Amino acid sequence: MSNNKTKNVLGNSLQLCSESPKTGFYRTGCCETGPEDSGRHLVCAIMTDEFLLFTKQQGNDLITPLPVYNFPGLKANDRWCLCALRWKEAFDAGIAPPVVLEATHESVLRYVSIENLLAHAHLPVN
Repeated sequence: MSNNKTKNVLGNSLQLCSESPKTGFYRTGCCETGPEDSGRHLVCAIMTDEFLLFTKQQGNDLITPLPVYNFPGLKANDRWCLCALRWKEAFDAGIAPPVVLEATHESVLRYVSIENLLAHAHLPVN
């Protein structure tokens, strides 16, 4: 699905978010979107226990495996393409998970400011 025309929030080519578990609305590993994606799965985030419990309490259980959908369930440190508004909701609650900017789709900027994303940017350890 991804092509070099799809951009991230930094204005560069959108990078892979996660192959294991396979993420993205289209399960390509990238946080790509299209007309079918009403949730706008745009934010490549690194899961935290606090966020996973928060989103479960909001009615979106990302912890429990659902084999029928080939969904393994998520745990802390897994990367996952989150809905833009769920990430913003977690941000507003003070528990937004870290964001992988290179793998976060540019259209998330319609919902979340670049400043808020930068404040939660995951910085790779070298």
